[in-house]
Amino acid sequence: MSSNKNALIRYKTLDKCLKNKYRKYTLEDLIEECSEALFEFEGKESFVSKRTVQLDLQNMRSEKFGYEAPIEVYERKYYRYSDPDYSIHNISVNESDLKAMNNAVQILKQFKDFSMFKEMNGVIQKLEDSLHATSQKSIIHLDKNEQLKGLEYIDILYDAILNKKVLNILYKSFTARETNNYHVHPQLLKEFNNRWFLICLHKGKMYNLAMDRMEQIEVAENVVYLDKNLDGDVYFKDIVGVTVSETMAPRNVVFFIDASNAPYVKTKPFHKSQEIVSETQEGTIFKICVQINYELERLLLGFGDCLVVHKPRKLRLKMEEKFKSGLKNYQNLIIPDED
Repeated sequence: MSSNKNALIRYKTLDKCLKNKYRKYTLEDLIEECSEALFEFEGKESFVSKRTVQLDLQNMRSEKFGYEAPIEVYERKYYRYSDPDYSIHNISVNESDLKAMNNAVQILKQFKDFSMFKEMNGVIQKLEDSLHATSQKSIIHLDKNEQLKGLEYIDILYDAILNKKVLNILYKSFTARETNNYHVHPQLLKEFNNRWFLICLHKGKMYNLAMDRMEQIEVAENVVYLDKNLDGDVYFKDIVGVTVSETMAPRNVVFFIDASNAPYVKTKPFHKSQEIVSETQEGTIFKICVQINYELERLLLGFGDCLVVHKPRKLRLKMEEKFKSGLKNYQNLIIPDED
């Protein structure tokens, strides 16, 4: 059981004891009650230390969790609430708190159609009922696509990562003629540009598999799971998107953005390493330090004639070739005259 769950059980038990008007509780009694409560939940012997209960009482007295419980010691021995009607479950909430919780509920509602959040629907409904929030429209709208192909696999993938299970995935990439079987050790789930990817270990190498290209998933029983112990913030720190190379070093990418579009790039950086190199009336030169991958190229191409790559040379030439090919497509395009 998690330490947070243990703490909640102890607080609930202490609250029950401290508001009991018909029994006197010493510190030893409170320790025993907390130990017994944990035993009932865990089904195994669990001893709570004197220090732990003392800290719990201190936290309940403080503003740390918003309790500010009126705990007193009388006859230098017994513990109780000085206010007989007090309970940590009866904490008053001001109007500002209600508005904040209401806003949080509206955000949570936007995830309720995702399969991995379906168990939260009941909780969200209870919050809505208690806050009278059902009639309020959502002010914050998050970009999402519940109909995205492959999203139905998110539950089994999430469970496999959480419980360290090996998977067999039938997968067909956009370039493959036939479906291939991937025997993978799932490590992370990653969302980028409204698509979901599984970061996994396959044949000793890291792969990112798009969920919309998965056709079937089965758990590989009795296979030892290989845990890469990936930290997403560290693993993706040198890239734009989802494609990480285990051998490529990050490069300085220097590019020019014209004056009309530079504010957009300033306020929404391509990467956290982004910095301004120089600025004129014509535009701004930026620099980022990243691995050069497909997603970066697509991002740069998306700015069309508003962006020019300066360095590295290989990337600049590749961008130039892309624009030349695009120009040829337009020059060779034959469209019947409109009526």
